[in-house]
Amino acid sequence: MNSTDDNALQSAVPATAGGLAVPAAQARAGRMHGAAFSPLYRQIKALLVQSLDRGDWKPGEAIPSEMELATRFQVSQGTVRKAIDELAAEHLLLRRQGKGTFVATHHEARVRYRFLRLAPDQGVPQPAQSQVLSCGRIRSSAEIARALEIRTGEQVVAIRRVLSFAGKATVVDDIWLPGDVFRGLTTELLGSYRGPLYGLFETEFGVSMVRADEKLRAVTAGDEYATLLQIEPGTPLLQVERVSHTYGDRPMEVRRGHYLTEGYHYRNSLN
Repeated sequence: MNSTDDNALQSAVPATAGGLAVPAAQARAGRMHGAAFSPLYRQIKALLVQSLDRGDWKPGEAIPSEMELATRFQVSQGTVRKAIDELAAEHLLLRRQGKGTFVATHHEARVRYRFLRLAPDQGVPQPAQSQVLSCGRIRSSAEIARALEIRTGEQVVAIRRVLSFAGKATVVDDIWLPGDVFRGLTTELLGSYRGPLYGLFETEFGVSMVRADEKLRAVTAGDEYATLLQIEPGTPLLQVERVSHTYGDRPMEVRRGHYLTEGYHYRNSLN
């Protein structure tokens, strides 16, 4: 840890513009509760994430320069750069050569396709056509409530849709969202929106999906999924269960997708 930066962080005072400076009491309290073992750049990273969560900078907007942030936080520019580097690696921020650093948005292709893992065996990925079959408010089951960290029986928004590629039904998605966050989400709104679903969540509800946990298993198509995907019952499918999180690691979506993988594969990158 850089001792000069560390001392500066302890002496920083609250800022009124954007609330970004590190209060001295917060720095001292962090040290009393174990933050002394956290590298300084990680503390700056956590403060930047808090600012993203508060909406100080909206998706697609530029954040202040490294020099401005270093001055505001009273740390070195190198410390700020290291924090930003990690956020860029985690796709929360995007660097643009000669333009600056921007808040990641699902309206940008390289962020949007990070969550779309189905790829054709040949050729390049094509945009999916979405057909919303239903969208309504229901009481959450114990399983969904546990995944969303809400109480069993609390209202959730339940969505079912079919994704098609080149006119062929390929994915059936069942999606559950916390009802108190997604008030006003209707079949009509989903049907009229022409962008990515996570882009809609971002624009209309202020929810940015920043990471997801997934479980994959092989299943066979029952009558219901066979009808929706226009295949024979018993056809092999890939079931993908996803829990998506926003800033602060808060779960905001449970999704269960059934994928017809004939001509497609599910791609992933492991670091």
